[in-house]
Amino acid sequence: MGSDIFQLIRELVYTPRVKKISIYDDDRFYKRAYGNIGLYYSKWLQIQRELSLRKLTEGSEYQEELKYDFNIKGELRHLDTNESFVFNYYKNGHEQNHKRYEVLGHFITQYVYELLERVCMLQKVCIPTDATEDEPRSFFFMSKNALTSSSCLIILLQDRGVFCAGQWGRRAVVSEGLRHGTQIPFIKMALQSHWEVIVLNPNDNFTDLKTEKERFSSRGEELTFTESVWWIPKRGSSSPEEHTLYVWDHFIAKSAARNMAFIAHGYGGLVFVDLLVQRKSEVMNKVYSVAFIDSLHNVQHQSRHDPEIQEWIHRNCREWVSNSKPLNKTVGFLMRVSCPAFSAGTEKYGLAPSCCLQPIFKFLKSMLKVKITTTLRNSPVTTRSSTSKKRGNK
Repeated sequence: MGSDIFQLIRELVYTPRVKKISIYDDDRFYKRAYGNIGLYYSKWLQIQRELSLRKLTEGSEYQEELKYDFNIKGELRHLDTNESFVFNYYKNGHEQNHKRYEVLGHFITQYVYELLERVCMLQKVCIPTDATEDEPRSFFFMSKNALTSSSCLIILLQDRGVFCAGQWGRRAVVSEGLRHGTQIPFIKMALQSHWEVIVLNPNDNFTDLKTEKERFSSRGEELTFTESVWWIPKRGSSSPEEHTLYVWDHFIAKSAARNMAFIAHGYGGLVFVDLLVQRKSEVMNKVYSVAFIDSLHNVQHQSRHDPEIQEWIHRNCREWVSNSKPLNKTVGFLMRVSCPAFSAGTEKYGLAPSCCLQPIFKFLKSMLKVKITTTLRNSPVTTRSSTSKKRGNK
């Protein structure tokens, strides 16, 4: 067992809040041989047996073309050659290669959903809450006590694209692995800080008239996304903006959390500002900070030059941008200035979220400390003299 195995165990499995993962009967052996880390290793073995990308692809029409799985480092590798994913599988067949990539993306999405539920122990919540039995529904994920705990609540909001909840980007998952392409390290960091988490699903907007099984069963008769396909919008989630607003109104705004923060990547930043404009007073009262990553928002345009919104964003938000400068160095913008900006430590857009994870959480924790200190300073303090005065006035 190499150090890479233990590192992944520490990063993806060992979280104080995760207590429900089933384990092997031989846990005592691992415990005696390797101490606590041996126990986590046996748990990871159990997860590896039960969760596998290969298990999802087996039985499909693409099981030979997609002989890939994630290794112990979370990297996507071919099961026979151990090579990274090869896009040009079919010679001179761009359309076939693209379809194969789409199918892989579909299975990765299902695999990440399983990781969110089984490894991160998040709960899947279907919306709209009043949907009929046969109505198309969307969903999002949240930690068990996200609505009832008074601790800090972190909301993750990704970029626009074909990828769904739990992913920062499909290409990053395929080329760089789970650590860089998924939100799992962010979820783990939040849970280890004893914070609650909500993972939005803003890109799950439509349902195809064909079922997912039908769409991926016959590669020779497949309808591509450019062909005539009937799509049904999902009520409450027909766009990233509508999805986020719905989850805010029906869940986040009703949460017992005293302090909330958003982490928004790409188009997700624009979606957050839209939420801020739509629910101005609520968001300003409940959200203490926002970490933007390569955000596409435009405060002046979206807020219609509302000075209160502009001042709130400048005071409570920070942005990390893809840049050639070292991580967390100040970056200046002449054309678009809305809040202080810092380098993400990479010029690759898809790697920006994972590269700036540490400074983002450092920022959120420092802002939370300021918020709590300010609240305590401004709260009335009962003293003996004030208490005696009250008694004397009775």
